[in-house]
Order: sequence, then structure tokens, then C-alpha cells
Amino acid sequence: MEEIEAITAVHQPVRRRIVDYLGLYGPSQVTSLARSLDQQVGSISHHLRMLERAGIVERADDPTGDRRTSWWQTARKSFYWSVDDFADSPADAMLARSAERANINSQIARLSAWHRSAAPSPEWNRSAFSTDTLTWASAQELAALSAAVNATIESWRRSIDLEDGVERQPVFVFAHGFPTAP
Repeated sequence: MEEIEAITAVHQPVRRRIVDYLGLYGPSQVTSLARSLDQQVGSISHHLRMLERAGIVERADDPTGDRRTSWWQTARKSFYWSVDDFADSPADAMLARSAERANINSQIARLSAWHRSAAPSPEWNRSAFSTDTLTWASAQELAALSAAVNATIESWRRSIDLEDGVERQPVFVFAHGFPTAP
């Protein structure tokens, strides 16, 4: 089970952007993070310390060997949790629900921003996708689907050779599966 501190730490908007940036670009210097995320260095440093306390990021060795600069990297790649994990603590359950809403809002905001922006090329318009279905499943079957989707995405992610010279852009992939009524 995830610690509530990790869940709430990563779902603060600037911290989410930091984790996403480090996940995409690897170890980065504080000033590079600040510039890329259009934030103040002091703000980035504060958020990095909060993420470090939660075990989400860690200090990284400076690749140049210059120990005067502060480099950071992700300490983990993913988070798996449910609000129900915190049923024994009403305060933690409230924090988990708030983090869940922040996560959903972040996902919807990214999708909305994509639809409002001009695609980089028609090829990207054809490549972007949305998928949904309505079907029957037990809780165990839905959990199995979740595991299969996560495994497929991770396998696909690992299959990409970032050194092959192909021009790439960051992409955001998300899916939800949940009980509903038609």
C-alpha cells in the first residue's frame, strides 16, 4: 500500500510536473527544471524536498562531476493505490480522495489542452487515440484488465529505443476502468 504522504505529494500540480519531467528526461539540474517548467528555482527546490521526503525523487550524481550543482532523479516510476486502502483512517481517506480528484483533473486538463491546440502534424492527429467500451466484468476481472493494460503500456514503453535517431515527442497515455450504469 502506498503511503498517504507519497500520494498527496505527487498530486500537487507543480510536483506532478516535476515527476513527469524527470520521468521523461532523466536526471536534471534544479535550474534546468525551473526553466523548463517556468517556475522559480526556490519553488522547484522546495517541491523537490517535499518529493524527496515522500520517497518519490532522490538526489542524483552530477554527470559533469561538478558537486556545486543540485541534480535530481525519480526514485520510482509508478504509483498504485485506491481510496479504499485508507478506509481505516477518515483523514487519510479524505486526502486520498482529494489526490484522486487532482489526478483526474490533471488527466482531463491534458486531454482538453490537446484538443484545444493545433497538432504538430496530421500524422500526430492520426496517431492520437481514444478508446472506450461498455461491458460486463467482476471486480477480479477488472483488476486483471488493469494489470494487463499496465503491463502492455510498460512493455511498449520499454520497447522504444530512445537512441535510434527517431524524432519523438512526449505523449500522455491514460485509461480508466470503473463500474457504471448505461
